[in-house]
Amino acid sequence: MKLFQVFITALKLGCTSFGGPIAHLSYFHDEYVTRKKWISAHAYADLVALCQFLPGPASSQVGMAIGLSRAGILGAIVSWIGFTLPSALILILFGLGLSAIDVTSHKNWLHGLKVVSVAVVAQAILGMGKKLCPDKERITIAIITSVILLFFSSTLLQISVLVVSGIFGVYFLKSTEELPHDPIHKGKKSVGFLFLILFFVFLIVLPLLRTISNLMEIQYFDSFYRAGALVFGGGHVVLPLLQAEVVPTGWVSNDLFMAGYGISNAIPGPLFAFSSFLGAVSSASPNGWVGAILCLVAAFLPSFFLVVGALPFWEQMRTNKLIRKAMLGINASVVGILLAALYNPVWTSAVFSAKDFALVILGFLLLEFWKLPSWLVVIATVLVSFLIYT
Repeated sequence: MKLFQVFITALKLGCTSFGGPIAHLSYFHDEYVTRKKWISAHAYADLVALCQFLPGPASSQVGMAIGLSRAGILGAIVSWIGFTLPSALILILFGLGLSAIDVTSHKNWLHGLKVVSVAVVAQAILGMGKKLCPDKERITIAIITSVILLFFSSTLLQISVLVVSGIFGVYFLKSTEELPHDPIHKGKKSVGFLFLILFFVFLIVLPLLRTISNLMEIQYFDSFYRAGALVFGGGHVVLPLLQAEVVPTGWVSNDLFMAGYGISNAIPGPLFAFSSFLGAVSSASPNGWVGAILCLVAAFLPSFFLVVGALPFWEQMRTNKLIRKAMLGINASVVGILLAALYNPVWTSAVFSAKDFALVILGFLLLEFWKLPSWLVVIATVLVSFLIYT
């Protein structure tokens, strides 16, 4: 029963989570923290912080971790399948030439979806801020983090700010109450260690197999596994790595690559699902479906290994008093990261007119004060978009 609940919830998020990885985290917060109450706000922020440090798609990793905490390793798998399945199917069908899903021709409702993601992110940041920044010190950490990242945006700087915020938390943050610790996953460290070993084994062995074998399946798996294992900063950062793997080799033309990238930004779900499109259209693939599934699994497999491997150790670290004080600072910094992302890229890519702003505040009203579920607000926004963007 728990597996089914995890799958259905992730599938709903996979069908409605527009707007990129930062927006995904906001949709997740609304569903998993506010509505389902499967995880507390502090534990969720801890997870987001951990996934900021790990290579791979942060939003998908958070989803896997919540599935893992809810229903074990199978829970992590079905959570990933549910969240990734809608976007992967759309991209594969699009890649195989089915014009019926050419959603790029419907610019009005696509723009409406971008606009509503602003309201979703804003509501999530407000909710997280209330819980994670209850005093002037932590509010200051959030604002300073946001200002730094708005002026100087880079993945390395983002990680550095998190580290500095953690150090500040250890030395300067004090709580008048018991420091919060809500368990995420009580997995065995031996199992976690095994999955961390698997992560490195695949990373080392696949290139060796590629040099002694001409099988296209091994070449695919190696290229997409490395791309998923070595990228920090989320979906958009993986694109140059994938382009370097598939375009110079002649597997995918640059025009096809850019067409797939365009539609990847117009649909819900993780941007890493773009790998399924590349597998489907690759000239070296004897079967588009097989190539798509192989590339999709290879791109996400490193994230699965890392989440299952790191979480038992992370859970133990979180029980340490100094680590928990550090997490107070890190969690406040996470709020600042999301606040900076609310402006760029969420706001800057969606709000261009008074109509756009009106739709944002209407969406925020429905989410924050009428407490409507985000998927319902998304559907309502699509309908309204047809009326106001004509």
